Amino acid sequence: MTTEQPHFPPPTDFAAKAVGTQDLYDRAAADRLEFWADQAERLRWTRKWDQVLDWSEAPFARWFVGGELNVADNCLDRHVEAGNGDRVAYHWEGEPGDTRTITYAELLDDVKRCANALKELGVEKGDRVAIYLPMVPELPVTMLACSRIGAAHSVVFAGFSANSLRDRIIDATCSVLVTADGGYRRGEIVELKKVADEAVKETPSIKHVVMVTRTDHGVPFDDDRDVHWDELMERQSTDCPAEPVDAEQLLYLLYTSGTTGQPKGIMHTTGGYLVNAAATHAYVFDLRPETDVYWCAADIGWVTGHTYIVYGPLANGCTSLLYEGTPDTPHNGRFWELVEKYKVTQLYTAPTAIRAFMKWGKGVPDRHDLSSLRVLGTVGEPINPEAWLWYRKHIGPVDAPIVDTWWQTETGGHMMSPLPGVTTTVPGSANGPLPGISVQLLDQDGEVIEGEGEGFLVLDKPWPSMLRGIWGDKQRYIDTYWSKFPDKYFAGDGAKRDADGNIWVLGRVDDVMNISGHRLSTAEIESSLVAHDAVAEAAVVGRSDEMTGQAIAAFVALIEGYDESEELREALRTHVGDDISPIAKPKEVHFVPDLPKTRSGKIMRRLLRDVAEGRELGDTTTLANEDAVKKIVEDAS
Repeated sequence: MTTEQPHFPPPTDFAAKAVGTQDLYDRAAADRLEFWADQAERLRWTRKWDQVLDWSEAPFARWFVGGELNVADNCLDRHVEAGNGDRVAYHWEGEPGDTRTITYAELLDDVKRCANALKELGVEKGDRVAIYLPMVPELPVTMLACSRIGAAHSVVFAGFSANSLRDRIIDATCSVLVTADGGYRRGEIVELKKVADEAVKETPSIKHVVMVTRTDHGVPFDDDRDVHWDELMERQSTDCPAEPVDAEQLLYLLYTSGTTGQPKGIMHTTGGYLVNAAATHAYVFDLRPETDVYWCAADIGWVTGHTYIVYGPLANGCTSLLYEGTPDTPHNGRFWELVEKYKVTQLYTAPTAIRAFMKWGKGVPDRHDLSSLRVLGTVGEPINPEAWLWYRKHIGPVDAPIVDTWWQTETGGHMMSPLPGVTTTVPGSANGPLPGISVQLLDQDGEVIEGEGEGFLVLDKPWPSMLRGIWGDKQRYIDTYWSKFPDKYFAGDGAKRDADGNIWVLGRVDDVMNISGHRLSTAEIESSLVAHDAVAEAAVVGRSDEMTGQAIAAFVALIEGYDESEELREALRTHVGDDISPIAKPKEVHFVPDLPKTRSGKIMRRLLRDVAEGRELGDTTTLANEDAVKKIVEDAS
């Protein structure tokens, strides 16, 4: 980000046929609410709305006021009724290699049976259902079954601890938990039923636990409380009409971490959320549902999976790949093997995964035919330019557009991204707001920064998929997101705008360090480190320092073929000093086998701060690689 980056206009042939066009921006600029009303026409409404937006009780929005629809109907029934029942909804691939192909008609029947099963267990419209499942088809089936009867779901990532699951069930007062005996991760069985049993010891609201048999390794079973998924489904009919619900009916809760330690139950409702999900999925990924095979490689337990594995793709009637495993099981070429097998046309993955692919070397993807790929996407955190350029050069055709998307659990869908047929992309930049979205950069005093500059990234106008609150705590919603800059949404990210108007997300403002009175972004230093030929991944944190206030500690994973040495450590410090400023030189460079990451691929810088400060490590239950953290702690001791 510190040096001039190349610019890549959309390929001429691609732009000529693109789904997303300049007209979208023009229409949204002319009349933003009319633009969103047009996008809502993508869906089937049982009752049309009376008003597009009611913002009279800001910051509590109501979109498509008075409208009624059903999410499952929009994701399934209308496609089947249109004659597309034989189209594949999901190609599912399990980690061990078992597969299923599920058409829209088959998925609809499964959802109807599951909806009737939930009714049999006493679930009614407005109730909440907890879901704690691996990446198996029963997960989207249960989500859609909830929406079919007007119940809300709370999906808990199947890597969270019993305490995390318990807290989320208690907060939402869920009456049913759907889980599995286990799941597969890197060849090992994850004991999901064991975790679930521990959690529900302290959740009096749970009346039934439904268990999907995935690993069949034998688990305890409570005949008074537990129900086998297969037995429950077998006795259900496929007669289950979709229940029309108000556009503002709660669709789901998704919990995100809070600074107080108490997770926040983010509320997403039905109409506006689905409009935003369907529209952005279609034009950000240049979707052609009749021919594309789209793959979002996230986990459904995170918002990326909710919006861009389940609701957006199914609302648009496309074919998706659903994968249970990790990129390196049973080998480092697993992703590319699947792209080649299923002729994937869009790949949407995290910068963390891309940097891992870089570490493993270009020889791995070179062994596979990736020519089917048309659009490449990134999600989860800002992508450094070096990883962006590697992605472009080595994954798929070299002119496949890259969409670097910025959004959050709270926003429900993409807020900033290039449009692949319109935007001239710049490696590492999310470009700017999508049509119908309005962003601003503000200084410390809340004044708008015009033109080139750096500041706080805010959304200054409501959008359809915005969170509607925090479950059970209106004041916390206001305090968390709307208090720093009144009437503007701020969730903690900083950004800068360059001379060309491109926006670069710098990450959380609490990831900005103050070194001798100079504010330095961890993202900028990390990008500089990764630009060095020897570095695959880097994470930077600040630690307290008597002399400078804060000192920079860098944790670096090397590309295969490079060895740790004092000479390399000093070369990296010099490289950052030359690239950014001598002030930005890391005081410490720790060589690590891997960086601590959550199972969604985000680097847990909080743990690295604990290591740098010599503190006892905080909660590690969401880590995907605990062994790596142990090694980091040992080496730092």
